Amino acid sequence: MPEITLPDGSTRAFSETVDGLAVARSIGSRLARDAVAVRVDGELRDLTATLENDASLQIVTRDSEDGLEILRHDAAHVMAEAVTELYPGTQVTIGPAIDDGFYYDFSREEPFTPDDLERIEQRMREIVERDEPVTREVWDRDEAIGFFTELGEHYKAEIIAGIPEDEPITVYRQGGFVDLCRGPHLPSTGRLGQAFKLTKLAGAYWRGDSRNEMLQRIYGTAWSSQKQLDQYVRRLEEAERRDHRRLGRQMDLFHFQEEAVGSAFWHAKGWTLFQTLVEFLRARQEAAGYREVNTPELMDVSLWEASGHLETFGEHMFKSRTADERVLAVKPMNCPGHVQIFRNELRSYRDLPFRLAEFGKVHRYEPSGALHGLMRVRAFTQDDAHIFCTEDQITAETGAVCNLLLGIYRDTGFDDVVIKFADRPERRVGEDAVWDRAESALIEAMDSLGLDYTHNPGEGAFYGPKIEFVLRDAIGREWQCGTLQVDLNLPARLGASYIGEDGDRHTPVLLHRAIFGSLERFIGILLEHYAGNLPFWLAPAQIAVATITSDADDYAAEVLQELQGAGLRAFTDVRNEKINLKVREHSLAKVPAIIALGRREVADGTVSIRRLGRKGQQVLSLDEAVAVLGAEAKLP
Repeated sequence: MPEITLPDGSTRAFSETVDGLAVARSIGSRLARDAVAVRVDGELRDLTATLENDASLQIVTRDSEDGLEILRHDAAHVMAEAVTELYPGTQVTIGPAIDDGFYYDFSREEPFTPDDLERIEQRMREIVERDEPVTREVWDRDEAIGFFTELGEHYKAEIIAGIPEDEPITVYRQGGFVDLCRGPHLPSTGRLGQAFKLTKLAGAYWRGDSRNEMLQRIYGTAWSSQKQLDQYVRRLEEAERRDHRRLGRQMDLFHFQEEAVGSAFWHAKGWTLFQTLVEFLRARQEAAGYREVNTPELMDVSLWEASGHLETFGEHMFKSRTADERVLAVKPMNCPGHVQIFRNELRSYRDLPFRLAEFGKVHRYEPSGALHGLMRVRAFTQDDAHIFCTEDQITAETGAVCNLLLGIYRDTGFDDVVIKFADRPERRVGEDAVWDRAESALIEAMDSLGLDYTHNPGEGAFYGPKIEFVLRDAIGREWQCGTLQVDLNLPARLGASYIGEDGDRHTPVLLHRAIFGSLERFIGILLEHYAGNLPFWLAPAQIAVATITSDADDYAAEVLQELQGAGLRAFTDVRNEKINLKVREHSLAKVPAIIALGRREVADGTVSIRRLGRKGQQVLSLDEAVAVLGAEAKLP
């Protein structure tokens, strides 16, 4: 009889084989109701999987991280069942759980519509009400291929053919729907509950390859309770209200168009915002000992072969062949150019650490379907820096970089920062022994600084491990922005060296550092974090000087001159319109301060200041107003 050991160390003996659900019932009815799966000796398995031998077992509940993923995976299967019932002949392909939800890709000649989503969601609710048992079956490979081929499910047959010979072919059956899947799954569709919602339609290439057929992707979200779903829907609505693309139009900052896919057209106000961020970061970098440089955007492809970028990153690079048959590449990164500056003259150990910074424009090919406003583009500006140092200097330089990053994030409004350590990816350059040294050096540096961090396995750069800085915004979303990477490969590949104390040549360590990562993306994040209500120092248009009556036009010009003379970004609005209209329009454009001028202000030499998002107004003399607003406008 099996003896089951629970997470608290207690044991339960059973006189015959049992499953996870029976164990949960033996503990309590509420646990049995909330159970969705089990971990058996660390392996996630179906709740109804038979337990024949002694084992350590953990009950997985619906509100746990594992449990939510299972609920979302089951929701994808229920959605696929609903689609095949409503639209016979539709092929189902791949449908995983993802962050906050799930999706399924379908092959169907006729496109789905928003009305179809409502029908599919309603049928999903009916399938949940049916409470169909969900059962796992192991099939013969040829039998499985034949079954799905006969159904017209050619994508499923292709997936099965690609599964390694030593892996079992498992399918799950619910009602009349059969789907290829590793599992685990819920015991029945009823256990999913009704806390789900279909959210949007999108296109997706089969296996993510643009050479393959375009499929139709349906996204949805699923939660363990209706309360959690309602909270998520509210977050979605808030995210929609904060969408940087909408704010970009509203604030007249930038636009995109088909003639330059993935590249922003910056309007005057947007470019002012861009340059203000650059000025802010430039001052911080100079104070931290960085020298700002600029490197070519076009360089011979041989440099990218030597660096390893062409081999590991080539599909994302733009290349061009000239009339004299030279192949040039548009730089996707700044690091090889910085190495060229370092090695342009003989360096000594006394020159280290040697810090270079660049606001470098880089270009990377991204599929059209992956582009998303400023968040995912093909042309962007990196606030890139590279520190050439010795291995003994890694800890000190890591500490300096971390302090610089965290201070800049605080001053731009991000106090909640998560730090992750990302180690070697599958596609990489360099020997494992070199990677061992690089990873150990970075971990030692973080530990010595007392940094709290989590592990992000396999997500390092192709040339070295990295620290990732993840910002949480005002509505709880996470954005990976800053990075610090330890590179023991690239300097040697590109022939960088310095003369050590012993008089011999040595290869420097290269620390790659970015704070915003991409200025374009960071501006998008800032706009959404603040819902467009940017801090006064950062706002591209800080003050609107609006007249209440035409008698104040001359005074408005005087006020504007004083404000602009103090370096403030101000403009006048002397249109023959009511002041309420002017206030409403400038508020929608997110101008943080509106100065209203009427006959009283003209007579008294004062100004009335209205602040965005606040009630009432502040009356000050013109000199006082210039002083107060000028102090607020200073860079942090």
